[in-house]
Amino acid sequence: MSETMDRAIGKRRKAAAKPKGRVTMTDIARAAGCSQATVSFVLNNSPGIRLSQQTRERVIEAARALGYSAPAFSALKQPVAAFEGAAFDGPAFDGLDGVIGFAVDQLATSPEAVVAIEGARQASWNAGNVLLVAQTMGDAVMEPRAISALTRRGISALIYMTIFTREITAPDFLYGLDIPVILLNCYTSDYAFPAVVPSEIAGGQSSTRYLIGHGHRRIATITGEPWMQAAQDRLKGYRRALATADIPFDPELVVEGDWSASAGYAATVKLLTLKDRPTAIFCQNDRTAIGCYEALKEAGLHIPADISVVGYDDEEIARHLFPPLTTSILPHMAMGQWAIEQLEAPAQVGRGRYPITKLECPLVERESVATFKGAP
Repeated sequence: MSETMDRAIGKRRKAAAKPKGRVTMTDIARAAGCSQATVSFVLNNSPGIRLSQQTRERVIEAARALGYSAPAFSALKQPVAAFEGAAFDGPAFDGLDGVIGFAVDQLATSPEAVVAIEGARQASWNAGNVLLVAQTMGDAVMEPRAISALTRRGISALIYMTIFTREITAPDFLYGLDIPVILLNCYTSDYAFPAVVPSEIAGGQSSTRYLIGHGHRRIATITGEPWMQAAQDRLKGYRRALATADIPFDPELVVEGDWSASAGYAATVKLLTLKDRPTAIFCQNDRTAIGCYEALKEAGLHIPADISVVGYDDEEIARHLFPPLTTSILPHMAMGQWAIEQLEAPAQVGRGRYPITKLECPLVERESVATFKGAP
């Protein structure tokens, strides 16, 4: 390994502190200065991918420095030349017990499903299990066929996910399965299955409370579509935070949106026409915040000097806006990991009644919020 490369790796080691908890490929990519896809190709020794020897060594060195452990990592402890281009000889599965099914209604419309699947994949692989994924579109005919196709392949458990957080009427075939079923981002009224959802009310409350803590009292919010539970719960959290701080609720400061950037733009333009305009805006997702930013800049206002903005979801774009957006993490990665961890718990006899688990939506502080100048 060259002296230049040694120095570069040394700098990356210092810049990337060892993450808390389980080390992921994202952590390794950050430390190695490459994409997560590159890390995946190297760690899994993917055939047909042409990467330079220098890149491979950089990824392996970063993985070792961070203490990465996974079933495939034993191969990386050999010299690189020993497995360059060779087929991966990973751990053998005992029958089909190591296969977990993951059924989701939609994959392509938003990143949440992919993030949840990645969380489940990481937790599965750490235990030496394989994840099989099926998109069902919630179709009454094709969904049971898709689940049946998974079960015929010998899955030992099923994770059932919906894109929109909501109460569902579980299909009859889920009750008839003789394997554990975990609900992700949805739940049933009879609590028949372990279920996990984001803690949206607390998330909305935390976002609004953060603005209140910076001296803001004229706080607007741009909601999502009102029929969606996430929009309802985030609005509840907003109202609770105001009530707790003895700030009167003003319906003029609540503008209905549809989660899009264009709706965020239009809603912000409307808010700026108010005689007593807001000093802060809570956008109930990051795409709405993109439109909000554009409307504010078009009006000649500076963020956060003139008006503060908070988003929600922590999409990749949030950290690249100017200024970087303060937002809340939608915990789909943690939800996917949680779903796999539940499979280790002893099964209840009979159908059982499982409480709904709600995972926190932690706030990520960036640069889009400032203390209100008129605050005492």
